[in-house]
Amino acid sequence: MKPNTQQLSDLTIQVRRDILRMVHAVNSGHPGGSLGCTEFLVALYQNIMERKEGFDMDGIGEDLFFLSNGHISPVFYSVLARSGYFPISELATFRLLNSRLQGHPTTHEGLPGVRMASGSLGQGLSVALGAAQAKKLNGDNHLVYTLHGDGELQEGQNWEAIMYASAKKVDNLIATVDLNGKQIDGTTDEVLAMGSLRAKFEAFDWEVIEITKGNDIESIIGGMNEAKARTGKGKPVCVLLHTEMGNGVDYMMYSHAWHGKAPNDAQLATALEQNYNTGGNSDY
Repeated sequence: MKPNTQQLSDLTIQVRRDILRMVHAVNSGHPGGSLGCTEFLVALYQNIMERKEGFDMDGIGEDLFFLSNGHISPVFYSVLARSGYFPISELATFRLLNSRLQGHPTTHEGLPGVRMASGSLGQGLSVALGAAQAKKLNGDNHLVYTLHGDGELQEGQNWEAIMYASAKKVDNLIATVDLNGKQIDGTTDEVLAMGSLRAKFEAFDWEVIEITKGNDIESIIGGMNEAKARTGKGKPVCVLLHTEMGNGVDYMMYSHAWHGKAPNDAQLATALEQNYNTGGNSDY
């Protein structure tokens, strides 16, 4: 039984609390993009993806997800833990020495749920293409999902992969772009304007779907179900997810300033008040 919208909303609030507490505890990390993608990853793991019990690197007989913009690891770790991949208590080790939960996800410690290291930007789609083609070769009709930052698409390897995906008709792939218009040094238009990403993906012969309310769970589920319906028809699918960086914390929203900055004690208290969830009874 999939959780209902209220349950997904409650989990979203809890994941936000995790993100805020994780980066505050070590005064390090990337809360902005993590908060912006919270609803998406909660919906993906709790509603959209077909997952099986346990974890293995082969991922045969289930959908796969690859996080390309690995700096938003706080939201990834929280959603993985709260989806049963590893103990929730382990979130307290975020970015500590000898922790499996490093600032960018890695595979050498065998953290369940993580299938690629993504400290370097721009590589996720290339890895996902290999996995998607392997599924075709294995006769596995499950899907491969990816998530990318919009600023990340300024890196060139993405476009080689985007070209390859359509040329080889990798139609069991859904690549989502977190379209928040911000990156570490400012807006994406200020740093390196990319024009219309829809026009670019369509020019590379992809199917393109836009989710204009990318921080609304029902809109995300509806849009991703539409994306799933367009797979298997000879083209890869791109989802342009319009989000707000720092969503859910008023002083973090509408600015790039919190891309990679942790809140201080007072700021954390304010942010947690804005994301109240049974008094923190479910906090790790």
